[in-house]
Amino acid sequence: MKRVNLGGSDVEVSEICLGTMTFGNQTAPDDAFAQMDRAMAAGMTFFDCAEMYPVNPVRPESVGRSEEIIGDWVAARRPGDSLQIATKIAGPSPNVRNGAPFDGATVTACIDASLRRLRVDRIDLYQLHWPVRGSYAFRQNWSYDPSKQDRAATLAHMADVAAALKAAQAAGKIRAAGLSNESAWGLIRWIDVAERIGAPRMAAIQNEYSVLFRLFDTDLAETAVNEDVTLLSYSPLAAGLLTGKYRSGAMPDGSRAAVDKGHGGQGNLGGRRTDRAADAVDRWLALCADHGWDPVHLAVNWQLTRPFKVVPIIGATTDAQLAHLVSGLGRVPGQDTLDAIAAFHKAVALPY
Repeated sequence: MKRVNLGGSDVEVSEICLGTMTFGNQTAPDDAFAQMDRAMAAGMTFFDCAEMYPVNPVRPESVGRSEEIIGDWVAARRPGDSLQIATKIAGPSPNVRNGAPFDGATVTACIDASLRRLRVDRIDLYQLHWPVRGSYAFRQNWSYDPSKQDRAATLAHMADVAAALKAAQAAGKIRAAGLSNESAWGLIRWIDVAERIGAPRMAAIQNEYSVLFRLFDTDLAETAVNEDVTLLSYSPLAAGLLTGKYRSGAMPDGSRAAVDKGHGGQGNLGGRRTDRAADAVDRWLALCADHGWDPVHLAVNWQLTRPFKVVPIIGATTDAQLAHLVSGLGRVPGQDTLDAIAAFHKAVALPY
């Protein structure tokens, strides 16, 4: 598998990343081990996690469990420097740290906690899961209101956190820093602050991106290209919608939607299951059939054709699902297929 650097950092990773957010909930430890073994065998040496994982649902008592499972695998397999790990500190959440926001001191403590759970000496990419000031991610873009933000307080917060990241990097605890669920303005400000105080420059930004959700394509894409920042794209399969398994209102046993509904949720994939999305999925499946592509494989491989640095994060509930994902990696869409996807996007843009 091709190797790429994260932004302008010296952290080299596989061009596809394994997502681990289901480890310890939907994905049992033995299946998680099988997935990590399969990923490494395929050359996918980059794993992404977070302190709050597993999700769906997030529970205070399970915070850190996904990192622990990776740590158990690391202890058993001893991959050494052949493995690159990314993880994140959660923003304000009722299920993590009793809803407290993070500051520099919290970042320092959480890095140490993640290192213990992961059983590694350093984290290759340490990310801020979402901004303390708020975010338009997770379908909040439809009613986003930044007018109450305090610019001075935000910049002071950034300097405090960046200083903690600088100290962690100097101590050898992290190699690079990144963001998640951030805006173009936030990305630029974090870079400015880092350059001013000599802290690690943000090398990556982990935001949602798929053929159904392309908010990244304009201002953030321009910022990322000019500032040399890599997109780590999560939900490249639109939380499973692009597989077609949820067509006609289906709710497969063990699926993300079914598990969410079974725990008192709505089963709507975080607001992604809409009438417009259902129509878009029908169009996507037809497009894939017309061009001779498996819909899962095209959704992932298309991302590597984008005019900015991107590393798709592929996650699977089961090792069998991961095997299917891996089997289609490396195929490059032709121009006729790319033109069809461009027309598809114009017809169904932002369906949820």
